[in-house]
Amino acid sequence: MLSLGVLFSPALLQSAWFQTLAGFVAINTVMYVALAVTKILPKVYLSDWYGSRLRRSETRSIHPDGSGPPHAHSDATLQ
Repeated sequence: MLSLGVLFSPALLQSAWFQTLAGFVAINTVMYVALAVTKILPKVYLSDWYGSRLRRSETRSIHPDGSGPPHAHSDATLQ
């Protein structure tokens, strides 16, 4: 007679193919949890940590002082 909660016989639980299946399910579960956690966390950009030397020290804009051409819809033209 089977006790409550026991679904498989001890011989089945100790067989090689069942232990292989249990190992695969365990690895699959760990991978799924890792992927779910990485989805939750904010995106990390490596350039924020290591990209400072790759940034230009001078601007290469055609308007180097920051004064670009006037915008078509600036506040001065609307008044």
